[in-house]
Amino acid sequence: QLVESGGGSVQPGGSLRLSCAPSGFTLDYYSIGWFRQAPGKQREGVSCISTSDGWTHYVDSVKGRFTISRDSDKDVVYLEMNSLKPEDTAVYYCATRPRDPAPTLRDPEIYDESEYDIWGQGTQVTVSS
Repeated sequence: QLVESGGGSVQPGGSLRLSCAPSGFTLDYYSIGWFRQAPGKQREGVSCISTSDGWTHYVDSVKGRFTISRDSDKDVVYLEMNSLKPEDTAVYYCATRPRDPAPTLRDPEIYDESEYDIWGQGTQVTVSS
């Protein structure tokens, strides 16, 4: 099981840091993906971090604003979200990916949900004035 935390309500331009922690296993051997689902929309991939070399990926809509990182000592993966916009409002999920995505993969392949096996329950992020 994965546990997300750190969600909340912020004004546009604000920041939040989401955390993804495991329960009963370690994240060391997994790539981790962050996904989000806005009301009435399909869940979409946001960012991914690999296991060994720390390769990271971001979808265009969050590039330059979001940063994914891994703290191996604490066994936590973070998603730092800055310059938040109303369109970032969604439930955010983290998930484990047993196989590192190849850097040459396109976005739909990196965030193919069939490649992710353990999911958290999600944390709500609301960006509103």
